[in-house]
Amino acid sequence: MTKNIRSINRIIFAIALLFSATFSYGQSYPNRPVKIIVPFAAGGPADNYARFMAQQLQEMLGQAFIVEDKPGAGSIIGTDFVAKSAPDGYTLLMMSNTQTVNESLIPSKPFVLMRDFVGIAPVNYSDLILVVHPSLPVNSIAELIALAKKRPGQLNYASSGNGTPYHMAGELFKYMAGIDITHIPYKGSSGARADVLGGQVQMMFDAVTTMADYAREGKVRGLATTGQGRSTILPTLPTMDQAGVKGYDATIWVGLMAPVGTPDSIVQQLNSAIQKIVAKPEVIQNWAQKGAMPMSMSAAEFKNFLEQDISKWANIVKVSGAKPE
Repeated sequence: MTKNIRSINRIIFAIALLFSATFSYGQSYPNRPVKIIVPFAAGGPADNYARFMAQQLQEMLGQAFIVEDKPGAGSIIGTDFVAKSAPDGYTLLMMSNTQTVNESLIPSKPFVLMRDFVGIAPVNYSDLILVVHPSLPVNSIAELIALAKKRPGQLNYASSGNGTPYHMAGELFKYMAGIDITHIPYKGSSGARADVLGGQVQMMFDAVTTMADYAREGKVRGLATTGQGRSTILPTLPTMDQAGVKGYDATIWVGLMAPVGTPDSIVQQLNSAIQKIVAKPEVIQNWAQKGAMPMSMSAAEFKNFLEQDISKWANIVKVSGAKPE
């Protein structure tokens, strides 16, 4: 009898350990490396800020956060990879307004953003800058519009791919200025930027965080920035609105999402960590020097923001006639 009781006790103890380990596993996220998938080419804002956030999250949560670039098809390849990943918090998506644009620009893609993903948190936003190669004989937005109207379809603008903020900024400019300029899509912002700097393409809307130094050095000519107010790092440049394209407003922002079904406790944990990171004085100062501004929202607020951004860009895609070339 004593022997049987001991056997039963051992079984009960083993079961208790199993439940304890299972509970501990579920309560100790993250307990293995987390991947952040960037569906864009290396060197652009999404890639740069994904690596910055990975380092910060690793320090805060005590586990490795690894960035993997999976560019292609205007961000569709990397985004779909995350959509099909396990909803366990170990595969995250670094996204931008490219994803919200693509909801209307590319309706046939293999995922639906707000059906197949859950928003975690935004990270930051920055203005864009419209630059031209110095060989183009224009020094202002008014002169560029005049030249484009004189030479319809002959001026080219580069972007990091269809549906990206750089592409849509160009389409919005075309529509609001009433001009015909030709879109040249690249597989990433680095290639587009290189060809504008080299003079192979005449102009580009690019993030101020990456193009400002080239403009200051005279390697490109900055004509205007795209936000509602002047850029803190390029204060001598007018906004597009101030330069005569009234009501123009286009920025680039980045944020994190996860596959739908990811436990809410993990979403909230990551959201809390990201809000703490973007509120650090040293982070705010570092980003401000580059022209980026932190964004802080709850997961619920970010969901609403995403839905509003999808609606905003759907209207712009419709009126501009933008196509996934």
